[in-house]
Amino acid sequence: MNILITRPLMDAEDLMEKLFAYGHKIIHLPTLKISSVETKLVNPDDFDAFIFTSTNAVRNLKLESKNKNIHCFCVGSITEKIARQTGFINTSSAGGTVNALKNLIMISDKVNKDSNLAYFCGDNISYDLDQEFKNEGLKIKKIINYSSEIISDLNNENKKLIENFPPDLIYIYSARSAESFIAIVKNYELNPLVTHSTVMCISKKVANIFKFQGWKKIEIFNPGDEILKLRD
Repeated sequence: MNILITRPLMDAEDLMEKLFAYGHKIIHLPTLKISSVETKLVNPDDFDAFIFTSTNAVRNLKLESKNKNIHCFCVGSITEKIARQTGFINTSSAGGTVNALKNLIMISDKVNKDSNLAYFCGDNISYDLDQEFKNEGLKIKKIINYSSEIISDLNNENKKLIENFPPDLIYIYSARSAESFIAIVKNYELNPLVTHSTVMCISKKVANIFKFQGWKKIEIFNPGDEILKLRD
């Protein structure tokens, strides 16, 4: 099976290795460039819990102290894995969606009305998680520690790969990634090669972007379940 992955290499490398091992042909076409944002150093002692909605939020975290005992709420298992690799020892993972993360935090015994929460995210978000928590009466500080830039170019090597191995599956991990990929398809006239593909979308919102553009074969998956989905 020919599979196109749109995540940055740092986030996609483990998945790509597993897919290679199963005999699949992989085309890596990153659609976003992630960059660190200059922020003040964060003192973990000022907060009762950290909230991460992506691996990038963990990787671009800058701490004032080496205290890694603070509890970390992670959107999914991959983000939790990166947090643990970074040295955090108290972590919990939601089911891969922001709604699941919100529910996990709201029922957690680690959080109460007096808790101070730090929410780390990128400059372009599709869900106002901090506002949701403020509406619930919680104290939360949003800290933007990375930015994402849409990639609109396609190099000749990837163009030839798509031409020679039209993808059966295309994995899309965010709304901005969807917009970038659709723009690349239009700019490089790839419609005949990819419109037969099944687009695997990380959320209903992402799926709706493709539906609006007239794509027909669209499915929704949970991050971390890519291999399981291929076994179905």
